[in-house]
Amino acid sequence: MSRGPEKQFDPELALKQAMQLFWAKGYTGTGLSELLETMKIGRKSMYDTFGNKRELYIKALQHYSQTVVNKLHRDLNNSEQPALENVRKVLHAIATVDSRPMSMGCFLGVSIAQFRTNDSEMAEVLRKHMQRVEKAFYLAFKKAQDNGELKQSTNVRDLARLFVSIMQGMSLIGRVIESPGVPRSIVKSALATLEAA
Repeated sequence: MSRGPEKQFDPELALKQAMQLFWAKGYTGTGLSELLETMKIGRKSMYDTFGNKRELYIKALQHYSQTVVNKLHRDLNNSEQPALENVRKVLHAIATVDSRPMSMGCFLGVSIAQFRTNDSEMAEVLRKHMQRVEKAFYLAFKKAQDNGELKQSTNVRDLARLFVSIMQGMSLIGRVIESPGVPRSIVKSALATLEAA
């Protein structure tokens, strides 16, 4: 049985382009014709490769998780330096990005804000990706606790959830703030919390 013709486009590049468009304009603000033009593919190619618009969006979230969230895991759990130093560097890097004009924030956070609360399928998709973000912080804080950088009495799971919330809040605020000093002040307060932990 023949395999059929080879694809005339790079599916990973097309998915990345779709992700960037969804990220910038939101799910409802992104039309199918604009998607096809951005991805440089035809309607049949999109449906054959990615499914409908909603399925494409879910795949775009997966791509974000496999790239951006994977990098977050690596950066937070870099074994070459103390665990809390990894956390400090990550927060400062996020603050730098969120301070830039036209910052788009976090694709996961933007998606959480856009979808209806009764959309249980999308809630489950987003929840799984956010759990990966929480795990990245949890592993970093657990390592810090094991190394004596955090007190044994510190609840590292709660601390991880707090820092996910800080990161998401900072990313959303970064979409509308005018002063780059705001994300830096958030990081300063967050790190002061770590000092007390």
